[in-house]
Amino acid sequence: MARIAFLIPNLAGGGAERVALTLVGALADRGHEVDLLVMEPAGELAGQVPAGVKLVDLHVKRTRKVLWPLICYLRKRRPDALQVSMWPLTTVGILATRLARSGTRCVVSDHAVLSDHYARSKHALLGASVRLFYPLANARVGVSTGAVEDLARLARLDPSMFTVIANPISFPRKLQRRADVEAMWGDCKSRILTVGQLKPEKDQALLIRAVARLPQSLGAKLMIVGEGNLRDELLALARQEGVEDRLILPGYAADVWPFYASADLFALSSREESFGNVLVEALYAGLPIVSTATIGATSVLESGKWGRIVPKGDVEALAVGLEQELGSDPDRQSRRKRAQRLSGEAAVGAYVSLLVPDGR
Repeated sequence: MARIAFLIPNLAGGGAERVALTLVGALADRGHEVDLLVMEPAGELAGQVPAGVKLVDLHVKRTRKVLWPLICYLRKRRPDALQVSMWPLTTVGILATRLARSGTRCVVSDHAVLSDHYARSKHALLGASVRLFYPLANARVGVSTGAVEDLARLARLDPSMFTVIANPISFPRKLQRRADVEAMWGDCKSRILTVGQLKPEKDQALLIRAVARLPQSLGAKLMIVGEGNLRDELLALARQEGVEDRLILPGYAADVWPFYASADLFALSSREESFGNVLVEALYAGLPIVSTATIGATSVLESGKWGRIVPKGDVEALAVGLEQELGSDPDRQSRRKRAQRLSGEAAVGAYVSLLVPDGR
């Protein structure tokens, strides 16, 4: 068995952090010795580090200060492999493995369309650092073909240098409803769910405006599971649109599956998604889906085969999509199989083959 280290900034409740926890848990279950390194052990996922995984706090606040503690860790622990997520931390991980001379294999992964994720003013720095450091890694991972092509274009690298692996997701064996979640919906005919941090790129404001345009006869309520800085702004918008009583903001949820089990339809209004873990989760739940046209939606939903895709920022198109998909009855079993093909054991196995290529 191998000793494998994972490095992420913290334990915030974002998609990349959830992917890391899924992977470290899967590797520990397979008998590998796994360390999870964080710059600081703070965030919504702090209590969800899997059993058998050692949490290592590097005690640093800024990415530029990670280098020396990471070198010291690599020289002391000498892991067989180090997996680093999220630029610019990825570049620090690559440099540390080179300077530590520990023989550690370095695999880096990015979980966003970086040209969208960072301001245009940072594109030159992003491209130059990726072009300089990424060829020095043992393997480079992107979550979708579109995300890989975007990063390769910015860095002027050959896309074939990257491996496309969908984000692994830990699926429950059975979706179960929960009384407290059911009670949140109150008395409504139609339940529209979205899951994500309350931040501008998720554009939940668009979704609130679209729900406000739905016919009253549908009796639809919108639940946004997640937390963030835009909570007050979204509540104010709901009041302005006259749908304050149709908006539910339960906050962050460690276990999102009871929310999927309770919903009639899943909606995603993002301005950018490189993959869209929540779309895969909605597929696994067998829900009808309406999503804005992002790289992630095109990839996961196969350009509309598994859900309706509408233009980004188009409130009327989104409202029409919601109205037409509410009450539809997709083949839940085929959607679940699609989710498992994308993000099940095959995705975990693909990561394992990069981290432990000799099959230990």
